[in-house]
Amino acid sequence: MDTTQSVVERSAIRKVAIRLVPFVALMFFINYLDRTAISFAGPNGMNTDLALSAAQFGFASGVFFIGYILLEVPSNLALHKFGARRWLARIMVSWGIVSLLFTWVGNVEQLYILRFILGVAEAGFFPGAILFLSLWVPARHRSKILALFYLAQPLTTVIGAPLAGLLIQQHGLFGLAGWRVMFFGVAVPAIIIGVIAWFYLADSPAKAKWLTAEEKTWLTGALEKEKKETAASNKHVSVRTVFGNGRVWMLAAIYFGFIYGLYALGFFLPTIIAGFEGIYGAKFDVFQKGLITAIPYLPAAIALYFWSKDATKRGVKTWHIAIPALVGGLSIPLALFAGSPAATIAVITITAMSIFAALPNFWTVPTQFLTGAAAAAGIALINTVGNLAGFSAGYITGWLKDWTGGYTVPMFVVGGFMLLSCILMVALSRSGKVSEGIAAEALDPAGAGHHSEP
Repeated sequence: MDTTQSVVERSAIRKVAIRLVPFVALMFFINYLDRTAISFAGPNGMNTDLALSAAQFGFASGVFFIGYILLEVPSNLALHKFGARRWLARIMVSWGIVSLLFTWVGNVEQLYILRFILGVAEAGFFPGAILFLSLWVPARHRSKILALFYLAQPLTTVIGAPLAGLLIQQHGLFGLAGWRVMFFGVAVPAIIIGVIAWFYLADSPAKAKWLTAEEKTWLTGALEKEKKETAASNKHVSVRTVFGNGRVWMLAAIYFGFIYGLYALGFFLPTIIAGFEGIYGAKFDVFQKGLITAIPYLPAAIALYFWSKDATKRGVKTWHIAIPALVGGLSIPLALFAGSPAATIAVITITAMSIFAALPNFWTVPTQFLTGAAAAAGIALINTVGNLAGFSAGYITGWLKDWTGGYTVPMFVVGGFMLLSCILMVALSRSGKVSEGIAAEALDPAGAGHHSEP
């Protein structure tokens, strides 16, 4: 009986990993490429054509997150109510249409407005995707599944940066400047994949035609049992009380530090690389700049995979999240003193590896003590507060660069926020008197949460 169940379990998880994760990861790939496309457009003609200062470029990059934040929690609650298939497809088509309009942006005011509306359109996608995948697999398999999903983010830059470079080089196509061609080229896939998602995704294992009856029964039973156990031991954690839950807010602050580092790199790395020409006399064409931008993210994808594999084997421990935060916080300011393009990229690579190693393991934590609508609200709240860093990183980095004349102060600020994430992660664990792993008891305000090994 146990052997049969083990076979069914392996088969069910494998099918979820093959059937769902690559497609949702593709959606995430397009999502991240569309929101960061401005980072490639800026130093390759847009900043000049629209007469943008570094602060204006930073504000345009960051204002996306204001619209995103305003509708994040409501969007995720709507996903819980209407189903992931419909809601994720709707989000994707909406942001694809808005992204397409960037092709014809004419001035800084229009850029600000479109970036804000893009945030509104994308609101809820990322936490919705996290919640969607979490509802398909029991906790002990979640770290692996989320790691496979999260691989899309670094690979977006590995593949997307050279792709953006190639599109920008098509200057004159349709009578458009190269950076406008790039916006057009990355927007259309969002609309197409969004339409396909409506028909391809299923809301739950019970509705998946590609699972056998035995696999449906096992997955549905395992998930329902876990849901009841979590709900029984955390009856006080409702949608309303999520907003007063200190552990949720601490997780949001930890996530803030990681996202600050992620988007400071994402938005300004292409600009920093373009600056190599002035600092070191190096000459690169647009495609070469795209390839250089991609360099840190391939090792980051490898680090993400193996770090998360270790977390799946051992169970997610405090140090799986705290150590990458520490390494990232210490490494990013060192890039300022590297002395050459190669050394600078090498240090930035260490930072990128650190950020991506931590993120998928971080997201296994909230669903250890939240379930149902509370999980939807909690994940959305953490992502909402964390994404304040998306606005802060872009605007503060650009403003500090204009104010100080360089990236020294901005990069020390990035390092400081990541070190704060490390400190808070350790404090979170110790507050629950857990020295080894992140048990749900450490996350439950009453100190009696249900523990599920991810």
